[in-house]
Amino acid sequence: MSNRIAKVSAAVLGALMITTSFVAPAAAKDKMVKSEMSGEKTVMVGGAPMYPSKNIVENAVNSKDHTTLVAAVKAAGLVDTLSGAGPFTVFAPTNAAFGKLPKGTVETLVKPESKATLTKILTYHVVPGKLLAADLKDGQKLKTVEGEELTVKATGGKVMIVDAKGGSSTVTIPNVVQSNGVIHVVNTVLMPAT
Repeated sequence: MSNRIAKVSAAVLGALMITTSFVAPAAAKDKMVKSEMSGEKTVMVGGAPMYPSKNIVENAVNSKDHTTLVAAVKAAGLVDTLSGAGPFTVFAPTNAAFGKLPKGTVETLVKPESKATLTKILTYHVVPGKLLAADLKDGQKLKTVEGEELTVKATGGKVMIVDAKGGSSTVTIPNVVQSNGVIHVVNTVLMPAT
Protein backbone atom coordinates (compact mmCIF):
# COMPACT_ATOMS: atom_id res chain seq x y z
CA MET A 1 0.00 0.00 0.00
CA SER A 2 2.76 2.49 0.90
CA ASN A 3 4.55 1.64 -2.37
CA ARG A 4 1.37 2.45 -4.30
CA ILE A 5 0.97 5.79 -2.41
CA ALA A 6 4.59 6.66 -3.17
CA LYS A 7 4.04 5.98 -6.91
CA VAL A 8 0.82 8.04 -6.98
CA SER A 9 2.52 10.88 -5.08
CA ALA A 10 5.45 10.83 -7.49
CA ALA A 11 3.07 10.92 -10.47
CA VAL A 12 1.09 13.84 -9.01
CA LEU A 13 4.28 15.73 -8.14
CA GLY A 14 5.63 15.12 -11.66
CA ALA A 15 2.40 16.36 -13.20
CA LEU A 16 2.46 19.48 -11.04
CA MET A 17 6.05 20.22 -12.04
CA ILE A 18 5.24 19.80 -15.74
CA THR A 19 2.13 22.00 -15.41
CA THR A 20 4.09 24.69 -13.57
CA SER A 21 6.81 24.72 -16.23
CA PHE A 22 4.19 25.32 -18.93
CA VAL A 23 1.96 27.73 -17.01
CA ALA A 24 4.64 30.04 -15.54
CA PRO A 25 6.26 31.02 -18.85
CA ALA A 26 2.84 31.53 -20.43
CA ALA A 27 1.84 33.90 -17.62
CA ALA A 28 5.14 35.79 -17.93
CA LYS A 29 4.67 35.98 -21.70
CA ASP A 30 1.13 37.35 -21.22
CA LYS A 31 2.47 40.16 -18.99
CA MET A 32 5.13 41.00 -21.54
CA VAL A 33 2.58 41.13 -24.34
CA LYS A 34 0.21 43.29 -22.30
CA SER A 35 3.05 45.67 -21.40
CA GLU A 36 4.15 45.88 -25.03
CA MET A 37 0.56 46.36 -26.12
CA SER A 38 0.10 49.28 -23.72
CA GLY A 39 2.67 51.17 -25.76
CA GLU A 40 4.06 52.94 -22.70
CA LYS A 41 7.60 54.18 -23.01
CA THR A 42 9.07 54.19 -19.55
CA VAL A 43 12.10 55.98 -18.15
CA MET A 44 14.12 54.31 -15.41
CA VAL A 45 14.54 56.51 -12.31
CA GLY A 46 16.04 55.17 -9.11
CA GLY A 47 15.94 51.61 -10.45
CA ALA A 48 12.22 51.69 -11.24
CA PRO A 49 10.29 52.29 -14.45
CA MET A 50 8.26 55.49 -14.49
CA TYR A 51 4.96 54.89 -16.28
CA PRO A 52 3.34 57.74 -18.23
CA SER A 53 -0.07 56.36 -17.21
CA LYS A 54 0.70 56.92 -13.50
CA ASN A 55 0.74 60.24 -11.68
CA ILE A 56 3.73 61.96 -10.10
CA VAL A 57 3.26 60.43 -6.66
CA GLU A 58 2.46 56.92 -7.94
CA ASN A 59 5.76 56.89 -9.83
CA ALA A 60 7.95 58.72 -7.30
CA VAL A 61 7.22 56.24 -4.51
CA ASN A 62 8.96 53.54 -6.56
CA SER A 63 12.23 55.43 -7.09
CA LYS A 64 14.91 54.44 -4.57
CA ASP A 65 16.63 57.76 -5.38
CA HIS A 66 13.65 59.82 -4.19
CA THR A 67 12.76 58.38 -0.79
CA THR A 68 13.65 61.65 0.97
CA LEU A 69 11.51 63.66 -1.47
CA VAL A 70 8.57 61.28 -1.02
CA ALA A 71 8.87 61.49 2.79
CA ALA A 72 9.01 65.30 2.54
CA VAL A 73 5.96 65.42 0.26
CA LYS A 74 4.05 63.29 2.78
CA ALA A 75 5.21 65.42 5.73
CA ALA A 76 4.12 68.60 3.91
CA GLY A 77 0.70 67.13 3.10
CA LEU A 78 1.23 67.52 -0.67
CA VAL A 79 0.38 63.96 -1.75
CA ASP A 80 -3.17 64.84 -2.84
CA THR A 81 -2.00 67.96 -4.68
CA LEU A 82 0.71 66.14 -6.65
CA SER A 83 -1.71 63.28 -7.35
CA GLY A 84 -4.21 65.77 -8.79
CA ALA A 85 -4.96 66.54 -12.41
CA GLY A 86 -2.21 69.13 -12.85
CA PRO A 87 -0.45 69.36 -15.14
CA PHE A 88 2.72 70.05 -13.18
CA THR A 89 6.40 70.28 -14.00
CA VAL A 90 8.37 69.00 -11.02
CA PHE A 91 12.10 69.47 -10.55
CA ALA A 92 12.64 66.43 -8.32
CA PRO A 93 15.75 66.46 -6.10
CA THR A 94 17.37 63.10 -5.42
CA ASN A 95 18.34 61.77 -2.01
CA ALA A 96 21.92 62.87 -2.81
CA ALA A 97 20.62 66.40 -3.48
CA PHE A 98 18.99 66.50 -0.04
CA GLY A 99 22.25 65.11 1.34
CA LYS A 100 24.04 68.30 0.19
CA LEU A 101 22.00 70.37 2.64
CA PRO A 102 23.63 71.22 5.98
CA LYS A 103 23.53 68.35 8.47
CA GLY A 104 20.20 68.10 10.29
CA THR A 105 18.27 70.23 7.76
CA VAL A 106 16.09 67.43 6.40
CA GLU A 107 15.34 66.08 9.87
CA THR A 108 14.28 69.55 10.98
CA LEU A 109 12.16 70.20 7.88
CA VAL A 110 10.05 67.05 8.25
CA LYS A 111 9.02 67.95 11.82
CA PRO A 112 5.38 69.09 12.16
CA GLU A 113 6.44 72.56 13.36
CA SER A 114 8.41 73.06 10.10
CA LYS A 115 5.55 72.13 7.77
CA ALA A 116 5.11 75.67 6.38
CA THR A 117 8.81 75.99 5.53
CA LEU A 118 8.92 72.50 4.02
CA THR A 119 5.81 73.23 1.93
CA LYS A 120 7.39 76.47 0.69
CA ILE A 121 10.59 74.66 -0.38
CA LEU A 122 8.76 71.78 -2.06
CA THR A 123 6.28 73.97 -3.95
CA TYR A 124 9.27 76.02 -5.15
CA HIS A 125 10.21 72.90 -7.17
CA VAL A 126 6.82 72.80 -8.92
CA VAL A 127 5.78 74.85 -11.95
CA PRO A 128 2.21 74.84 -13.29
CA GLY A 129 1.94 73.25 -16.74
CA LYS A 130 3.86 70.53 -18.53
CA LEU A 131 7.26 71.77 -19.67
CA LEU A 132 9.50 69.28 -21.45
CA ALA A 133 13.25 69.92 -21.70
CA ALA A 134 12.78 71.31 -25.23
CA ASP A 135 10.41 73.93 -23.76
CA LEU A 136 13.06 75.19 -21.31
CA LYS A 137 14.98 78.06 -22.94
CA ASP A 138 18.10 79.82 -21.69
CA GLY A 139 17.16 82.81 -19.53
CA GLN A 140 13.52 81.75 -19.24
CA LYS A 141 11.77 82.65 -15.96
CA LEU A 142 9.49 80.03 -14.46
CA LYS A 143 6.90 81.08 -11.89
CA THR A 144 6.60 78.33 -9.30
CA VAL A 145 3.55 77.18 -7.35
CA GLU A 146 5.27 78.71 -4.29
CA GLY A 147 5.10 82.11 -6.07
CA GLU A 148 8.77 82.94 -6.67
CA GLU A 149 10.68 82.39 -9.89
CA LEU A 150 13.29 79.94 -11.11
CA THR A 151 15.59 80.77 -14.02
CA VAL A 152 16.55 78.33 -16.76
CA LYS A 153 20.18 78.17 -17.84
CA ALA A 154 20.62 76.05 -20.96
CA THR A 155 24.14 75.71 -22.32
CA GLY A 156 26.14 72.99 -24.01
CA GLY A 157 23.20 70.58 -24.11
CA LYS A 158 22.71 70.81 -20.34
CA VAL A 159 19.76 72.34 -18.57
CA MET A 160 20.29 73.92 -15.18
CA ILE A 161 17.74 75.56 -12.94
CA VAL A 162 18.89 78.58 -10.94
CA ASP A 163 17.06 79.43 -7.73
CA ALA A 164 16.35 82.83 -6.15
CA LYS A 165 19.53 82.63 -4.06
CA GLY A 166 21.74 82.00 -7.10
CA GLY A 167 22.19 78.30 -6.46
CA SER A 168 21.92 76.04 -9.47
CA SER A 169 20.73 72.50 -9.98
CA THR A 170 21.47 70.39 -13.06
CA VAL A 171 18.73 68.34 -14.70
CA THR A 172 20.19 64.82 -14.68
CA ILE A 173 17.18 62.93 -16.08
CA PRO A 174 14.83 65.06 -18.21
CA ASN A 175 11.34 64.38 -19.53
CA VAL A 176 10.01 61.72 -17.16
CA VAL A 177 6.44 61.98 -18.42
CA GLN A 178 3.57 61.40 -15.96
CA SER A 179 -0.20 61.30 -16.38
CA ASN A 180 -0.41 64.69 -14.65
CA GLY A 181 2.74 66.37 -15.93
CA VAL A 182 6.47 65.77 -16.16
CA ILE A 183 9.38 65.27 -13.77
CA HIS A 184 12.92 66.46 -14.36
CA VAL A 185 15.33 64.85 -11.90
CA VAL A 186 17.74 67.43 -10.42
CA ASN A 187 20.92 67.09 -8.37
CA THR A 188 20.49 70.00 -5.92
CA VAL A 189 17.63 71.25 -3.76
CA LEU A 190 16.39 74.65 -4.97
CA MET A 191 15.84 77.35 -2.36
CA PRO A 192 13.36 80.25 -2.48
CA ALA A 193 14.57 83.73 -1.49
CA THR A 194 12.52 83.81 1.71
